[in-house]
Amino acid sequence: MIDTLQMIFFTLVALGVLVTIHEYGHFWVARRCGVKVLRFSIGFGPALVRWHDRQGTEYMIAALPLGGYVKMLDEREAPVAEEDAGQAFNGKTVWQRMAVVAAGPLANFLLAVVAFWIVYLLGVQGVVPIIGTVDEGSVAARAKLEAGQEIVAVDGEPTPTLQALGEQLLRRLGEQGTITFTAKYPDSSLLYETAAELDGWQVDADSPDPIASIGIGLYRPDIPPVVEQVIAGEPAANAGLEPGDRILRVDGVAIASWVDWVEHVRARAEQPLAIDVARGDETLALHVTPRAVVQADGSQIGQVGMTVKLPEWPQDMLRAIEYGPLEALGAAAGRTWKTTVLVLDSIKKMVTGLISPKHLSGPITIAKVAGASAQHGLASYLGFLALLSVSLGVLNLLPVPVLDGGHLLYYVIEAVKGSPVSDRIQMAGYRVGLFMVLGLMVLALYNDVMRL
Repeated sequence: MIDTLQMIFFTLVALGVLVTIHEYGHFWVARRCGVKVLRFSIGFGPALVRWHDRQGTEYMIAALPLGGYVKMLDEREAPVAEEDAGQAFNGKTVWQRMAVVAAGPLANFLLAVVAFWIVYLLGVQGVVPIIGTVDEGSVAARAKLEAGQEIVAVDGEPTPTLQALGEQLLRRLGEQGTITFTAKYPDSSLLYETAAELDGWQVDADSPDPIASIGIGLYRPDIPPVVEQVIAGEPAANAGLEPGDRILRVDGVAIASWVDWVEHVRARAEQPLAIDVARGDETLALHVTPRAVVQADGSQIGQVGMTVKLPEWPQDMLRAIEYGPLEALGAAAGRTWKTTVLVLDSIKKMVTGLISPKHLSGPITIAKVAGASAQHGLASYLGFLALLSVSLGVLNLLPVPVLDGGHLLYYVIEAVKGSPVSDRIQMAGYRVGLFMVLGLMVLALYNDVMRL
């Protein structure tokens, strides 16, 4: 229950920040262009809190925190007094209207730069991408990558950490052509460059792990089968397992690592297991029956409801990168640009069928990632916020009526032809755009539910 409340809280914080910054971009530029702003609302529906400033703008926090809007004086929506006609949005030049509309998405990109800048100032720490295993017949195997190698770069882009490696691989998702890897062995300065054909390489939409999908099993320290936490009401708790217990044997089979234990349990849903555990100086004989969990493909796996005590990573497997203020700003701007390109490229691949629309995520996935990133600390949460802000900025700039990009498209046409697009065409475009946006929302929500 507490985890759910935390997830909801951090999701609302993220959405609140993103919407506020986006709408403030519209608001700030509108004021500078001499447009009278009637209302600045965070959320929709009944007002929870409202107040006014000296210029008569109403500020409102509404009950449904799923967006926001800036309502401006506009003769197309309501009659405007003659003395206020100069402050109407529709009376401004096409360039001023374009500036007001573009300001919201641009504010999201600026927020991403600031968030990434703070992340880089805090210092970036990650795990060195060392290969543990290579799957036979995979892209990694065709590239002749070997266990023990560190992946230094992909397609010439440095990959100092696992996160950098995953992000670089995602850029090639669904593509044909050659992918190149630069690798080296530990304690060696010799670099080896290898390549393989992608052949439309994909990742599983339900468990999107680009590193595993390319055929690389990462090196990880051995995890001893020691229980860290037992979830109340689950089979492990009912069987009497406690934090600190070390699993010795299951059904007479010696358990050397946590992976051995997990594989044994997953393969035996609803089957009684006899386990021997070490608790202090004692060895106890317990019995547990894993509950069945249905996977997306209809198969069942066993789970008992407990977590493992993770070992510390060796220091030589951790990589810390420090930045000064100016270096961090440059890195943040570069990261924002690369993320923008990645989002745009993903949209293009989805539209052209190179990747499955199952990769589209909705509010449930966003909430889960928000909660998980917050649990990993400030830097992780800010990175999630920056990614979401870039995505919001990119999506709003798409040339779809009802989005900011659709309005910009109309204004570009107006600037070229010298007269506004007719109301009839704008309304037709609005209906098509609304249908497209609602359709995407339904698809994203459907994907979320199927992942559950």
